[in-house]
Amino acid sequence: MKAVVFYEHGTLENVHYTDVAEPEIGPDEVLLAVEAAALNRLDLFVLEGWPGLSLKLPHIMGSDGAGVIARLGANVTDFAVGDRVAVNPTLFCGHCLFCRNGQENMCQHFAILGEHVDGFFADYTAVPARNLLKLPETVSFATAAAASLVFLTAWHSLIKAGGLQAGESVLILGAGGGVNTAAIQIAKLAGAGPIYVVGSSEEKLAQARALGADVTINRHEENWGKAVYAATNRLGVDVVVDNVGAATYMLSLRALKRGGRLLTVGNTSGPKFEIDNRLMFAKHLRIIGSTMGTSIDYEEVMKLVFNGRLQPIIDTVYPLAEAPAALHHMQEGDFSGKLVLINESSE
Repeated sequence: MKAVVFYEHGTLENVHYTDVAEPEIGPDEVLLAVEAAALNRLDLFVLEGWPGLSLKLPHIMGSDGAGVIARLGANVTDFAVGDRVAVNPTLFCGHCLFCRNGQENMCQHFAILGEHVDGFFADYTAVPARNLLKLPETVSFATAAAASLVFLTAWHSLIKAGGLQAGESVLILGAGGGVNTAAIQIAKLAGAGPIYVVGSSEEKLAQARALGADVTINRHEENWGKAVYAATNRLGVDVVVDNVGAATYMLSLRALKRGGRLLTVGNTSGPKFEIDNRLMFAKHLRIIGSTMGTSIDYEEVMKLVFNGRLQPIIDTVYPLAEAPAALHHMQEGDFSGKLVLINESSE
């Protein structure tokens, strides 16, 4: 079968669209014929590698996908060959204390498809049947693939871990990324407001307003920290969504009102930085981190996608064979929402 792989960590020059062996499936898995897959910044981080990440090489990239079941494992009874399905990218053991408590994203053996094991940038991939959600005929494979990781991540961070309430003010740093476009919609759906969004271009900010942002700030034209401070009558906001990290963390903490909370699921500008701890205890602040979400979270948020109350933003669609070009596009950063791959060989 064809797949997008790398044989060693490094740059995008190490990524190849090539032939690899079709995966074997276990008794509790299905063989998924991948119809659509979506890119995430995570793909670039995995390609680069980090201490402690040990992969079976070559590694098939891609943490988001949807498709049709091509083969069933011996123990799979809830699905049939030919079923259209979306896939929760979170892998978990099902046996540890966290899993037994319904906290699968805190599993002691936690992993993500495409990060720790082979992913979706391929004709076929092996997926645990418990990770599948039947996909209505009215929802495209591209929509399901584009939504899965980012809406699951944003939903768990904002609603479950962050406890966002109606009427709370929210500041979201970044207008164009997949998690942030999901976060704007989820905050609006939850009745939060005002929703402030900081972005890098008028085009992205216009999209943010269309998704539900009440106030948008162009970071190239004004000091967003001062702008938020002024807009909130010098009080600050209840919640900041900051997945940027090193470049913005201190400003984010300053933007919070007393008792506020900062939510984070990533750090695109760098993971290590200093904070002024006086802000933490003097303002009674909380930093809340999370990764992915639970099985229940996935069902909840994807049903909202399926019924159209939430909608992933798809910027550009590429054939699977052009995945290296799509990855270059993502690295350059000139897009909003998600970049999606369509497997034309499966049509």
